[in-house]
Amino acid sequence: MAAATQVMKQKRSCEDDENVEETQKVKKKRKVAENDIWENQQKAKILSEKKKPHLSAAVFGEDCEISYDQLYQFLKYAALGKRHDAAQPSWCRIHHRRRLAGVAVVVLCGVSQLHFDRFYMQFKNLRKTFKHRFCLPPSSDGFMEKLCGAGINDNPQISRQVTQKDPIIQKYGEERHGLSRYVLTLEEMHLNDYPLEDVSNCSHFVCTHGQGPVMDSSPLFGLDCEMCLTDKGSELARISVVDASGQCIMNELVRPKLPIRNYLTSYSGITEELLLPVTTTLADVQVQLKKLLPAHAVLVGHSLNFDLRALEMVHPNVIDTSLLFARKGGKRFKLKFLAKAVLGKQIQPTDGKGHDPTEDAKCALELAQYFINQGPRKVAELNLEARLQQERETGNRQNCPLPHQENGVRKPTQSLLDILCSVGQKTFFLGGQSEAASYNCQNHISSLNKQVLQRALEEIPRSSFSVIQLCLGLQQDTPHQVAETVSKMRTKLANMLTVYAGPFGKDACLKSLKRTFKKYGHVLSISAIAETCEPHICVQYEVLEAAQLAMESLNGEEVAGSLIKLQRPITEVTLDCEMLVKELERDADNEGVLYLSGLGKTQSETDLREKLGYLKDLNAVFVPRDPRTGKRRNYCFLKFQTPESVRRALKTIEEERDRGSKLQSRMALTPARLHKWFCHVTQNGGKLAVSQPLLKAPFPEKKKTFALEQDLKKAMKAFDHRIKKLYQGLPDHMLCVILLPGTNSSVSTRSYIICLAVCYLTVSESLHGFGLLGIKGDNPPLEAPNCNHSF
Repeated sequence: MAAATQVMKQKRSCEDDENVEETQKVKKKRKVAENDIWENQQKAKILSEKKKPHLSAAVFGEDCEISYDQLYQFLKYAALGKRHDAAQPSWCRIHHRRRLAGVAVVVLCGVSQLHFDRFYMQFKNLRKTFKHRFCLPPSSDGFMEKLCGAGINDNPQISRQVTQKDPIIQKYGEERHGLSRYVLTLEEMHLNDYPLEDVSNCSHFVCTHGQGPVMDSSPLFGLDCEMCLTDKGSELARISVVDASGQCIMNELVRPKLPIRNYLTSYSGITEELLLPVTTTLADVQVQLKKLLPAHAVLVGHSLNFDLRALEMVHPNVIDTSLLFARKGGKRFKLKFLAKAVLGKQIQPTDGKGHDPTEDAKCALELAQYFINQGPRKVAELNLEARLQQERETGNRQNCPLPHQENGVRKPTQSLLDILCSVGQKTFFLGGQSEAASYNCQNHISSLNKQVLQRALEEIPRSSFSVIQLCLGLQQDTPHQVAETVSKMRTKLANMLTVYAGPFGKDACLKSLKRTFKKYGHVLSISAIAETCEPHICVQYEVLEAAQLAMESLNGEEVAGSLIKLQRPITEVTLDCEMLVKELERDADNEGVLYLSGLGKTQSETDLREKLGYLKDLNAVFVPRDPRTGKRRNYCFLKFQTPESVRRALKTIEEERDRGSKLQSRMALTPARLHKWFCHVTQNGGKLAVSQPLLKAPFPEKKKTFALEQDLKKAMKAFDHRIKKLYQGLPDHMLCVILLPGTNSSVSTRSYIICLAVCYLTVSESLHGFGLLGIKGDNPPLEAPNCNHSF
C-alpha cells in the first residue's frame, strides 16, 4: 500500500511538472505572439508615418525665385496628379500626393516679400508653421485668372449687405446646397411651360426613364437643341448632349417631318446642304435619348422647356440656368452673357454661322456646376445685374477686343477651378480686392477678413481645392506707405551690416585693416572716423553673417597692435539686434545652411564642392556674384541635409582652421531672397545709408509716419493670427499655400522720402512676391517666441 502511494505521488509530481512546463510554453508562445503583434504594429506605424504626404523643396541660392507658371503647375499637380497634363514639379516634390486631403491657397492681397522681411517678428506663426518658402516675381493678375477664372477678376462685386436683397439669395439663401436643391419643382415647371404628363397638349409626348426623387449624387447632362421653321412651327433639326465631364456623348442632325420654310441659319447653323443626306427622325432621337439617360439623370439647359418641347419629350428632373441665375421681375440673363460674366468664355459668335449646340450645352452645364460648387452667396457677389448695366452703358462691349482672341473669337481660358469642377471635385473661392474696395475704412476691411475667415473654416473641409483672399486695405498700399516701408527696411539693414571698430594706433593703415575685415565677407565700404579722440573705423558689410562673424571673432582681440572693441550703431532700430540674430539662426530658411568666408574669388561652385569634399552631407553650394561685374564673392553658402550635418561641418572647419586654413564659418542668417534684395539696392553704386537723427523732419510728418508704421504692424500681426486660426482648422494632410503676391506697379517716392529726411534716394520698383508651403501633420514645426518687433 505504501509503495502504491509512493508511486501515485511520483506520478502526480511528474504530471505537475509537465503541467508547469506546458503552462510556461503557453505563456512563452503568448509573449512571443504579443511581441510579434507589437512589432507589427510598430512597423505599420512607421510605414504609415513614411507614407504621410510631405514636401521636399529644392529652392536655394539663385533658384529661390520661381515663376507664377511653375507655381500654377505645382498647384495643378497637387490637385490632379498626372491628369490633364500635370507633372511633378522639380522645384518642390510632393511625396505620396494621393494621400493629400486637399489644397488650400490663401492670398494676402497687397502684401509682399518686403512686408514679410520688414515685419519679420510679427509673422511668428507663419515662420513657425511653414518650413518651405519661395520667392515670386511681382504680382501677376494672369496667375489669378488662370487659377480662378477670368470672371473672378473682371466682375464688379458687392458687399454682404447688398447681397441680402439679391433675388438669388432670396430664393436659395446663402449656404451651398447639393444639386437636388436647384432642380425645378413641379409648380415651377408648370409656371415656365415645361412639358408634363398631365398637360393636355403633351399627351403624345414620350416620357424618359427619369424617376424621382433626385439625389445630390444624380448624374448631370447638358442638353441643347437647334430648330428650323416648318409649317408646324419650330421643329428639331439638331441635338447635342454632354456628360458631367463636358464630353459630347450625342450630336445628331434631325430631318423635320414637314417641309422647312426657314433654316434660321444665323441662329441654328443649319443649312439645306447640311440636312440633305440626313435620315434620322425625331422618333430615332427619342429612342436614343431614352437609352442614353440613366435613372435619376438631371438634364441641364438654358430655357430647357423649348428644347424638350422640340424633342416632344417629358423629363421630370431639370435644372434651367436661365431660372437658376435669378433676376427681379421674371427677367432672364442670356446664355452668352452668363458665359462671359461667370465663366470668362465667349460663345455664340455673331459671324452668321449660327450657334454650336454642343458648346451651348457644355456652357449651361458648367454654369450649373459653378453655381452648385460655389453656392448662391458667391454667385450673388458677382453682381451680374451691375455687370449687364455696365455693358449696356459702354455700348455693346462684346464687340471690343478681348484677350486671347483669334479671328475675332475669344479662345476660352479654362481655369484650374474649372478643370477641377469638370472632373467632379468641389472647389471654393472667397474674398478679393474688388470686394474690399466697397469698404472705406480699415475697421470694415478687418471685419470683412474676419467674415472671410469664418466662412473659409466652414467650407474648406468640404472642398478639395480652396482659394481664400484676405485684403490688407487699399489705403495701406499707397506710394507714401511703400516708400516708408522700403526706407525703414534699408535703414535697419544698414545699421545691422555696419560695425564700428577701435581704438587703433595712430600708425594703423586703413588698407591693411580692410584686408583683416575682408576675411569675414565682402566689404561694401570702410572709412576712418574723425570725430573720435582715438582712431576708429566704420566697416559696412554686404551680408549680415560677415558683420556678425567679425563681431564674434574680433571683439576684444588684438588687431594692428591694439586691443579693439567692435559694436554696431546704437540706434532705436538696433536695440533688438541680438535677439533678431538668434531668431534668424533658428529660421526655417537658414536651417541646414552654413556661411563660409575666406574663399578665393576664382573658385566656382564645382571647385568648392571638390575642395570641401571632406564635409559630409553637403547638398548644394551657392557663391554670390557682384551684380555689376559678375565676379564671384569671397564667401558662399553651403546647404546640408540636416542641422546636425551643419554642426558637424562647423566643428570640422574649426579643426581645419587650427591646422592653418583661412576659412571662417558660422550658421547662416541671410535667406537667399534677402541677399538678392541687398544686391538690388546696392547694384547701382549706392550703399545702404546708416540712419541719422531725424532732426529736420516736421513733427506732424513724424507722427503720421509712426501711425502708418503701427497700422501696418497691426495688420501683419492680424494676418498672422488669422492664418494660424485657419491652419488649425484644416484637416490633417491638407496642403496649405500662403501667397504674398506683392505689387507690379512702379512707385516713385523721391519727394516723400526727402520730405521725411530719411533717405535721399529714389525708389522706383515693383514689390516682389513671396510664398510659404506646408502640409498639416508634416514634420514638427519650428519654435518661435512671442515677439512684437520689426525687422
